[in-house]
Amino acid sequence: MATLELENLTKRYAGVVSVDSISLAVEHGEFVCLLGPSGCGKTTTLRMIAGFIEPDAGQIRVGGKVVSAPGAVVPPERRNMSMIFQSYAVWPHMTVRQNVEYGLKMKSMATAERDARTFALLGTTKLSTQADRYPSELSGGQQQRVALARALAPKPDILLLDEPLSNLDANLRGEMRFEIRRLHDEVHYTSIYVTHDQSEAMTMADRIVIMNAGRIEQIGTPQEVYDRPNSKFVARFIGGSNVLDAKHLSGNKVEFAGHSLDIGEGEFPGPEQPMSFCVKTNDVQLLTDANTASNNTLPGVVRSQAYLGSHREYIVDVGQELLVTAPAALNVALGAKVRVKFSAERCRGLAR
Repeated sequence: MATLELENLTKRYAGVVSVDSISLAVEHGEFVCLLGPSGCGKTTTLRMIAGFIEPDAGQIRVGGKVVSAPGAVVPPERRNMSMIFQSYAVWPHMTVRQNVEYGLKMKSMATAERDARTFALLGTTKLSTQADRYPSELSGGQQQRVALARALAPKPDILLLDEPLSNLDANLRGEMRFEIRRLHDEVHYTSIYVTHDQSEAMTMADRIVIMNAGRIEQIGTPQEVYDRPNSKFVARFIGGSNVLDAKHLSGNKVEFAGHSLDIGEGEFPGPEQPMSFCVKTNDVQLLTDANTASNNTLPGVVRSQAYLGSHREYIVDVGQELLVTAPAALNVALGAKVRVKFSAERCRGLAR
């Protein structure tokens, strides 16, 4: 069983901590995304899992066996892992079929078994009709499917993917997200996928590991990290949240911009203590009648507007700047006085 465990994994470069004592357990067949901004340590973590980098502290275990520890690293070729890179890295002098079967030849697999495995994967990745073409004759999406088929051919225990879609255009990225997830569900291998794109993580992962400054900020399902962020960083990074400064009054009530608001859930520091809360841009309602006061509303002034086809985005000054997503049909002039309404159950108190 290809379970993967990271225990207090640490890596430093010239005294600077790149990965800071992270721990993670991945079950066999699970699809886990390492998500975070550039420089957060996610690719370094992936390369330690692959065996390309030796950790300074901690361990990596696969199926309970230690494969990485300081001074004791099992080489990449003995880990039964495959890695897919951002740059495709398919061999230009080989046809699609030759690329896919290369790893099987290295394993000295019998010809009949090798051919059966190769053509099965070409069918699975929808490359059968391109089997005798060279990479230069393929689109970017097709080349990435070649890389995927080649990685899967040796039947790895764990598939590692390092931002494999970042070189594709938006439409191809959307197609390939579902293609990679479809293949994962079909073959049931363990996948570790590195990305800075939250849409990729949300649509593909069983669990998302959000990293920041070398540490793990939060681990959870896409819905858990979206609906219940546990820090200001996660709230800002996932799903377009406003993170607003307030003061805790009592219970679930906070003072924000001179008004009392109800906050549905989260963590609260104690009466009269400063705190933050988050609310998604599409969970704030823009009311054009500035005189309509009701529970959990406060006045504001429209400072900017952007029309995005399916919706509009407004920045409303309510004492702090608030980003609001509104229907495309709602066209409010700059400088207009409005009110904004918060859904209490969609607001979350943040302890850090």
